[in-house]
Amino acid sequence: MACKVLVVCGSPVVASADLLRRLAGECDHVVAVDRGLDALLGSGLGCEVYVGDADTVSEAGRALVDAAEDFEVECHDPYKDYTDLALALDSVRRRWPGAEVVATCATGGRPDMALSVLGLLAGYDDGPVWIAEDKVVARILRAGESWTIEGAEGKTFSIIAIAPGTVVSEHGLEWELEHAPLGLLADTGISNIVRSTAKITVHQGTAIAYLLREGFIGTVG
Repeated sequence: MACKVLVVCGSPVVASADLLRRLAGECDHVVAVDRGLDALLGSGLGCEVYVGDADTVSEAGRALVDAAEDFEVECHDPYKDYTDLALALDSVRRRWPGAEVVATCATGGRPDMALSVLGLLAGYDDGPVWIAEDKVVARILRAGESWTIEGAEGKTFSIIAIAPGTVVSEHGLEWELEHAPLGLLADTGISNIVRSTAKITVHQGTAIAYLLREGFIGTVG
């Protein structure tokens, strides 16, 4: 059975300590991506692997990276061709083939970096991919993948195509779709409402599905 890996990214918008602790408890392994180490340390957590060039981590975090006593370190030169997250996902592939990835501290900050994060996570096709933040949980869905949502009645749901030729079905929502095409980055699937147990399926292409979860209590997966 494939494992679940928490990847704590380096966004300056940091997830709450409560969320980080819950996610770490739900996952089998924890990977810190540069400044993501500070988010973990601030929540009283550690990691198994640190990946990055240490250009945004705090001095305290850098000291731990340099000492490298309690976790493995994959430190890279800042003058590199790939972002820290790209290198972290490669590390996940090598260490835990087929792993499910839960990314947090992944949104916010620079819009160009946030868009790049979505592209990198969408390109990780080794296993399911989630983005979990305090106010939203998202799932990247590729062709043939589904997401069943329970216990979220009344919550806002959106789905956005991030590849051409995306076709989706969604049931248990205020407005349902059946094998409907979604234009690339179009607004067709924005701001729906969950009415019962919902099932979202992508038949072709790739989409990112968002559940706004203020007041929603549930695990990722």
